[in-house]
Amino acid sequence: MGDNSPQFDINQLLSYCNDLVEVLRDDTDFNMLSHCVQLGESIQSSSDSDFNSNQIAISDYQKKIDDCKHKIEMARSEVVSDEEIERLQKELDVQLKREKQLREDLKVIDDDINELDHQRLSLEDRSQRLRKLEEEQDKELSKLQLYASVTKVIPNLDSPADTGHIVDRDKNTVERFEFDPLQEDAFDICNKIWKMIDR
Repeated sequence: MGDNSPQFDINQLLSYCNDLVEVLRDDTDFNMLSHCVQLGESIQSSSDSDFNSNQIAISDYQKKIDDCKHKIEMARSEVVSDEEIERLQKELDVQLKREKQLREDLKVIDDDINELDHQRLSLEDRSQRLRKLEEEQDKELSKLQLYASVTKVIPNLDSPADTGHIVDRDKNTVERFEFDPLQEDAFDICNKIWKMIDR
């Protein structure tokens, strides 16, 4: 079996393994999510400020409206011209219109805050899942490095069959192996791999 196995450049294989390690440790998505969370918090802070400003403005306009109503009542109880009453009524209408617009703006801001809060929770959840995935990848990478260091075996974890390579740095050789777990039991497969290592 050793005579028919393809021979690889050990340096190229080790370089490939190092590239694989870098890919598994790439934290671009994690950094992007962290940036999105920070941006969302900044937008929410700005929205909170706008919300408070509009609340104060609504309170001020409510005072003006109450003042206009009081002036109208005072004007009606006194002998005043129709022009004065009309002027006061127009002033009241303007204040009412402004209050209505502010309330609509306030509702939009409130909806935006709720949406940002929902997005923040979603991003935090995704960030936690990515951290967990990264931890699992680190564990699998540590296992792979341990296998290669102790047994000289680099298994192919993505294959349903028992496949991989035996790397001998002293002999500068790489030998591929593949066994079907449906045709052979685990004990026999293990013995055959150890024999390949000891050759």
